[in-house]
Amino acid sequence: MHLSFLIYSYFPFGGLQRDFLRVATECASRGYKINVYTLSWDGDVPNGINVILVPITIRNRIKRNRAYTEWVQAALEQLDDSLVIGFNKMPLLDIYFAADPCFMEKATKQRGFYYKFTSRYRHFKEYEEAVFAASQLTEVLILSPHQRTAFERYYPECGSRLHQVPPGISADRKVAVIDKKMAVELRAELGLAVNTKLLLQVGSGFRVKGVDRALKALAALSKSELEHCHYLLIGQDNPARYIRLAKKLGVADQFTVLSGRDDIPRFLAAADLLLHPAYSESAGYTLLEATIAGLPVLTTATCGYAFHIEQANSGLVCSEPFDQAQLNSNLAKMLEELETATWSQNGLEYGKQEELYSQASAVADFVDEFLAREA
Repeated sequence: MHLSFLIYSYFPFGGLQRDFLRVATECASRGYKINVYTLSWDGDVPNGINVILVPITIRNRIKRNRAYTEWVQAALEQLDDSLVIGFNKMPLLDIYFAADPCFMEKATKQRGFYYKFTSRYRHFKEYEEAVFAASQLTEVLILSPHQRTAFERYYPECGSRLHQVPPGISADRKVAVIDKKMAVELRAELGLAVNTKLLLQVGSGFRVKGVDRALKALAALSKSELEHCHYLLIGQDNPARYIRLAKKLGVADQFTVLSGRDDIPRFLAAADLLLHPAYSESAGYTLLEATIAGLPVLTTATCGYAFHIEQANSGLVCSEPFDQAQLNSNLAKMLEELETATWSQNGLEYGKQEELYSQASAVADFVDEFLAREA
């Protein structure tokens, strides 16, 4: 049986991309023939996965998406039998892995009145409806209760097609005991004093990750607290506007940006706090990865995996609607209580749950069951 995976682009540091690769690799290990249709691929290709680069080079995103869909549809028609699994919202899908938030919720809550008259709005609304509209049959794998609430609000009849799957944290991220020596070594590499409180944020796409919110919270700290803090941002994006914002806020000396990298566990083990005030995120794997590494978390309720932080009692979650003053207050509170709070130990204990590492096998099981029903 062919499994056709559809994803616009692959690179090693995106949460969606990592989910996709783990699922595709697990399915390949079960004997499925895997074809991946993508516009770009950055990184190694695992055994058992056939990457097909779709030859579309149109710069306009909307036109590129439509051309990609047309090209893939023609290619799929040449296969005798194929189950189509998508990691972006689009037509053609039998199964959609919902790594992205509900577009209609974002368009309604985060965009102005005139946005609905744009071609961008019409395109992404149409592609989301191709998955969630009442007339569709696509089965949807969601990552959090927040997603279910959002999708059911805007597509009331899709509920029976929504199936929540567990997280897919890599087992090598599990920590038994915190290595304090690593914290000293990393601060030395970064040129920071040993007693510097290191605030870490990890994630590509700095705008949606709320880097502006993080910088404002940093700038709101008292002078004495700020002198002993450093905010380290790691991810794939252009940091220029945030470097300018840091200078404007007077915190440029307390702000460092590094590009995406593979040794994130080192930073999770060495930091004092994970700061992740995202505007919107279906999951937010870094929240769980920090928690199971014993790193306290400060995040926002719009992150899908924020409920894990509350369940684990491994940090604080800013309520919705977002209030910058609350984030500022929570950051100051957490920095003050780091030495006495139990957030770190609570996270390590929460990380002992095997379900946190089972996403790929759960999705592959769903594929097996889906094909068995179809047969």
